Amino acid sequence: MKDIVHTDDAPAAVGAYSQATATDDLVFTAGQIPLTPDGELLDDAPVATQTEQALANVAAVLDEAGAGMDDVLKVTVFLDDIDDFDAMNDTYADFFDEEPPARSAVGVDALPKGVAVEIEAVAVR
Repeated sequence: MKDIVHTDDAPAAVGAYSQATATDDLVFTAGQIPLTPDGELLDDAPVATQTEQALANVAAVLDEAGAGMDDVLKVTVFLDDIDDFDAMNDTYADFFDEEPPARSAVGVDALPKGVAVEIEAVAVR
């Protein structure tokens, strides 16, 4: 059975997708960009700030689904400039300091709304 996850503590979906979907055991978040729950787009902010907001969004969605950042199994990070990896990684480490999940970081040509980073996660609940 598939559950649809929605919280007002993260930005509303800006397209034909859910903030997350879940089964009895797993939660799959949609890619989260640096958009505040109030709709402020942080596209001109430094990558560290964008990463912090994207991960705060992931955390809020996971919380609504009954999971937390400690339950994350896999993260995928999309960067529009792979040279921003170190700045992203420093902020990322603040969210996953002990027993971090598996992760892929991928450089891409462009991201939605011109942001520098998009982050998605898979967690167990």
